[in-house]
Amino acid sequence: MEKSLAFLLLLFLSHLTYSNADEAFDVRQHLSTVTRYGLVKEVAENSFVPSNVPDGCNPIHLSLVARHGTRSPTKKRIRELNSLEDRLKVLLRDAAEQKLSLEKIPSWFRGWESPWKGKSRGGELIIKGEDELYDLGIRIREKFPDLFNEEYHPDVYAIRATQVPRASASAVAFGMGLFSGKGNLGPGRHRAFAVTSESRASDILLRFYDSCENYKDFRKRQEPAVDKLKEPIFDEITSALASRYGLNFTRQDTSSLWFLCKQEASLLDITNRACSLFSPFEIALLEWTDDLELFILKGYGNSLNYQMGVPLLQDVLQVMEQAIKAQEEKHARGSYEKARLRFAHAETVVPFSCLLGLFHEGSGYEQIQREQPLELPPKPPQKRNWRGSTVAPFAGNNMLVLYSCPANSSSKYFVQVLHNEDPIPMPGCDGSDFCPFEVFKERIVAPHLKIDYNKVCAVKLEKPEQNPSITSKLSLLFRWPFVQGNDDKQSRKDDL
Repeated sequence: MEKSLAFLLLLFLSHLTYSNADEAFDVRQHLSTVTRYGLVKEVAENSFVPSNVPDGCNPIHLSLVARHGTRSPTKKRIRELNSLEDRLKVLLRDAAEQKLSLEKIPSWFRGWESPWKGKSRGGELIIKGEDELYDLGIRIREKFPDLFNEEYHPDVYAIRATQVPRASASAVAFGMGLFSGKGNLGPGRHRAFAVTSESRASDILLRFYDSCENYKDFRKRQEPAVDKLKEPIFDEITSALASRYGLNFTRQDTSSLWFLCKQEASLLDITNRACSLFSPFEIALLEWTDDLELFILKGYGNSLNYQMGVPLLQDVLQVMEQAIKAQEEKHARGSYEKARLRFAHAETVVPFSCLLGLFHEGSGYEQIQREQPLELPPKPPQKRNWRGSTVAPFAGNNMLVLYSCPANSSSKYFVQVLHNEDPIPMPGCDGSDFCPFEVFKERIVAPHLKIDYNKVCAVKLEKPEQNPSITSKLSLLFRWPFVQGNDDKQSRKDDL
């Protein structure tokens, strides 16, 4: 009884924290990695004051690592939504048979059908996703006109994507924006351009997680534990929903309704159906469980998550060094690569951000350099840096821009990192976003270069020792009163 009262008091106080901002609360900005790019760009909390690029410094190369744009739910998830349709019918029927009050039940439950009912395929880039990448291409060209003033050639502007259609379609949409008005095709004066891909089975630059057997083994073993860690949150919210609406919801129902909320809000801009079932604070908790999963399975929760991304980091460094060499040897314009533009997945962008040391809490950079897992992101209502909606929203991206600064006495070349187009401080460069190339190479890149992809991925390692930040420390996060729920399994997320 005391535990239940303590939880209710905590929930009440937390609701007070969020209720003051309820009018400004937009659920579409709290959907973790299902958040649309434009929505998170509009509300980016960025108190960081970026460096002023010194006069005489000119960009000579740009490396882009981007996630695909907004996509439809995958085939597996479409089946889950079809099952939810049947489940809602059962809940309504049971309520009627038990002669329960139907007044509290949302009217949309009756006769609801999944917006994706009848679709046999899924996961494709939708129109909103096309717009995200098309507009991004235009903005990058406008921001760096000196980089994109050459006649197009695939060796000057290299565009690469994974073989997954939503990634390659994103590359095409981006290229159409980047090169719009540069050709003679159609009224938009578009031009043809090349998008290259590696086989899924051997793409260790953009789909390194697919070829990393040790990572796949780690994820398979860790996923049930992550689900277990999320259960207290889902149990409490399930209990609250059952009380609020008078229906016998299960944990799986809550999981499916939260997934429906994310799809409706992100893809369809519908926020008054599934999303309205939850309070703002409950949404914040559900968002946190998604962010927690992202952290443990793709981010700082295990060093293998980002160690396997080292080949991509090496590729970025190599093309920068080639650009510097071309500059030093005074190669003719158009004779060297000025941009390498990569389009992939959250599983690519998140580890790459970790390799750069972005979005950790407090003083975690030294632990990253030592390949140690970090503390978990704090639970709401505490603030946190690690948010899926910021780290890897749809079309989320990292840009590394190499500048030539011939007049600078300390260093002739600098690297600026932009995340989602905004300059971001680099812990490895004393918190600056404009870093001397030598410092960037020695402090940020070099510590990771000791990692051999084949060794950490192909050779079976000893079973990783249990990380206290994922076991005992996680239990501390959940050491708050909760009611034991049922054993329903939550649906596993597909490739993002």
